[in-house]
Amino acid sequence: MTERCGWCGLEPIYVDYHDTEWGVPEYDSRTLWEKLILDGFQAGLSWITILKKRDNFRAAFEGFNPNVIAEWGEADVQRLLGDAGIIRHRGKIEATIGNARAWQRIEQREGFDQFLWKYVDGAPLQNRFAAQADVPPQTEMSARASKDLKKEGFRFCGPTIVYAFMEATGLVNDHLVTCPRHDAVAKLAR
Repeated sequence: MTERCGWCGLEPIYVDYHDTEWGVPEYDSRTLWEKLILDGFQAGLSWITILKKRDNFRAAFEGFNPNVIAEWGEADVQRLLGDAGIIRHRGKIEATIGNARAWQRIEQREGFDQFLWKYVDGAPLQNRFAAQADVPPQTEMSARASKDLKKEGFRFCGPTIVYAFMEATGLVNDHLVTCPRHDAVAKLAR
């Protein structure tokens, strides 16, 4: 009998995220950036907290348009600190503005999508873990990507955050082999 990855539990918003989004290969530069930013906001919190506030984040951050956010300053930081619909953390908000500027540089130079997908040679890694306890919290690859992102000016992108991001965006397929999504997601690879 196959069953979903245990981390998603039974809460409908989490089950839907697991069944439709988590692990699906993402190739759009802006969407990849949004997901990395949200993973940074998750630091120290549970993912479901971010997932429940995701629509509020999208509204507050202008649809996560990095070209808009890169122009923001202290007035925008203050506005966001007053927004109860998001995580009001000055460091994470300021990092998002700086990360938008870093995204612009990478996007212009090579494409943010290309920058990220090079870590897996353009094809999702297909792991075959049988138990959640076997899934690492980070890898040498996520540590390398984290280091490179930091060199580019990104913040809130440590190796554990980057690995969670890689799982979420399908650079790595970490659905357990007992999960019906494992094979379904593997078939979505380019």
